[in-house]
Amino acid sequence: MPPDTSHAKKTLELRNVSKYFGDLAALRGVNLRIEPGESIFIYGPNGAGKTTLLRILSTLARPTEGQALFGSEEIHSVSTAAKSRIGFVSHATFLYGELTARENLKLASTLFGLADGKKRIEAVLDLFSLQDRADEPVRRLSRGLQQRATLARALLHNPDFLLLDEPFTGLDAASAGKLESLLRRLPEEGKAVVFSTHGFDQGASLARRLVAMEVGRVRYDGPLALAPLESLGIGGRR
Repeated sequence: MPPDTSHAKKTLELRNVSKYFGDLAALRGVNLRIEPGESIFIYGPNGAGKTTLLRILSTLARPTEGQALFGSEEIHSVSTAAKSRIGFVSHATFLYGELTARENLKLASTLFGLADGKKRIEAVLDLFSLQDRADEPVRRLSRGLQQRATLARALLHNPDFLLLDEPFTGLDAASAGKLESLLRRLPEEGKAVVFSTHGFDQGASLARRLVAMEVGRVRYDGPLALAPLESLGIGGRR
């Protein structure tokens, strides 16, 4: 499928979004706008709503209240080509365990309709140093290697918005270093990067904007350098 060039400069946005699971409010009135080229660190304790927020932005979940938008359109109503401008890494790998890493990437390439799929597959396998293990069933790979394959799939279609939920899970030091370099480089290329990680110092070294969350609400959204860390309960972590 050819690129959807009509969405070249679109944004991702949440407008007054709440998400309920029964009586539990995972998100409460969240507003968030993501522009191309931004680098955003989503931070907060367990249960703050980080994963739910990223799942809604990635189209894997729908808000109970409010709107999730790609440009001016409701995100679940836009074309498949528009949705393909988003890459997502979740806590779960969503890889097919009986397939090899290469086969998982070939499947994703077909679903995205990539004309240069073979070239892109080799590029992301190289990027995450997976060539030597690319033809083994994913279920036989370590958690760290599975995470690298998941990251490779998220980058395969060259998305404009990269959403990462705890992307450093299972990675060794060398792989984590490669990912850190990537997260610094992509915004310089006009890509938006939105990620969460429990390591505040690590996240703060990679992002320019902080979104601090607690019990489903955004407590701060702005330049990381100006964030009132002590009042947010983050004092002493830098």
